[in-house]
Parts: sequence; C-alpha cells; structure tokens
Amino acid sequence: MGQPRQIVVHDPDVIASFAAQTLVVIPAHNEEASVGGVVQRLRARGLSRIRVVDNASDDATAERARQAGAEVIRHPKAGYGLACWMGAQNLPPEVSWILYCNADASDDLDALERFAELAPEHDLILGARTHPADRRAMTLPQRFGNWLAPTLLAIFWGRRFSDLGPQRAIRAQSLEGLKMEDRGFGWTVEMQVRAVEEGLRIVEIPVRSHPRTAGISKISGNLRGSVAAGVIILRTLGVLAWRKAFFRGVRRPSHSLSAVVE
Repeated sequence: MGQPRQIVVHDPDVIASFAAQTLVVIPAHNEEASVGGVVQRLRARGLSRIRVVDNASDDATAERARQAGAEVIRHPKAGYGLACWMGAQNLPPEVSWILYCNADASDDLDALERFAELAPEHDLILGARTHPADRRAMTLPQRFGNWLAPTLLAIFWGRRFSDLGPQRAIRAQSLEGLKMEDRGFGWTVEMQVRAVEEGLRIVEIPVRSHPRTAGISKISGNLRGSVAAGVIILRTLGVLAWRKAFFRGVRRPSHSLSAVVE
C-alpha cells in the first residue's frame, strides 16, 4: 500500500488577515480575454484590493478589468517593471503587502494560501516554477536564463534562487526600501538582488505555471522576445554587480534567508 495522502488544512483567519492587508498588482498588456477572469478568481479568494496597470494596451483590457471589479491605472508606455512600479504607488494606509500576479491566468492562485501562512515570518515570498513540466514548457533561452541568472546570483551575492518567476509577494515597506530602478524585464531579478543586499527574510514556494489563456507572451511567445528579455536580465545583473564591487559596504545585509518551502 502507498503512503497515506497528506491533508493540508489552511487557517481561514490567517488567509483573511493576509487578504485584508494586501494589494494585488497586475501588469497587463493586451490581455482582454483573460484579465477579467483573473480578477474574479482573486476576489473569490477574498482579495478585494486589485489594481490592474494597463500599459499601452490597444484592446479592451482596461474595460474588462474594471468590469470585474479592479481599480485600473492606464499608462501609454509599455514596460513590465514600469507597470509593477506604478501599481505600488499611492498605497492605501491599510496595505502592508503587495502581491504581483500575471494577467494571462498562468499563475497558481491555489498557492495563495501558502503566501498567507508564510507572510508573518517573511518579507519577500517568491513563487518558484520548479515542476518539471513547467520547465519543459519554457523555451530553450528561458531555461538557460533561468539557470544562468540564479547561478550568477549565487556567485556574486551568495544566495541561490530556483526561479525569477513573476508571482511574488513583498511587504510594502520592504519594497519602498529597495528603491527599485528597473522599469523593464529586469524588475524581478533586481528585486531579488536588492532583497538579499537589504537582508530581507526571503522564502521560495513551489508554484505551478498554467498555460496562458489569452494574448501572446512578451518573453516566451517567440525566440526574439526570449533572447531580448535574457539580455535585459543579464545587463541588470551586470549593473548591480558593478555597483556591489565599487560601493562595497554601503548596503550590507544583516541577515538573509532563502529556502524552498514545500
């Protein structure tokens, strides 16, 4: 006989408390067919503060998001990091966590309970796409970049990560302290580097990546996009490593934790 199936019981009070103090930020570009469903599923999980940043869409993304109950910020210029940064501005006073999600329905919303349970003891919670099927679904440049960037992080900053995935939650106060500068695809890796430098309490949790239901991926949709995003990420790492070498001692972490939590 096989091992008995483990039953995980989530505390509804913990989940409700996390939802009450969390703002969800969703960068969106031409994702009218999926963004409304994402907002609805988040609201069904108790997350009522949802901010969709529509950057340079030429379809009905903003209207679909607003109809589903999200606050919408529109910006005429595209840029993943720009949308992430804009969504975190002018926060309501009761918001202490920012949860970043995709608009294409690819994120694992079933993992939000684990985000809530880990929040009290951490400052940055990263969703890591570690399932073999998710790795195989990535393009070859994506897989290479997802190996190279964490390897460089381990070499230069002494901290190894499993992924640079977009699904993540960070304390609002911690994000402000990171003083993020990237406004493109380097946003995720800059956040992880700066989090290590600032000594944030970091944890990774495994998440599944679902097939996108609409639109074309800005990274994995074609080889050119994958390579361009990889170059941007590596350039961001190069700038951060240069700063670390020439401004050593300016930002030293007091403590830093990174683990994959099952």
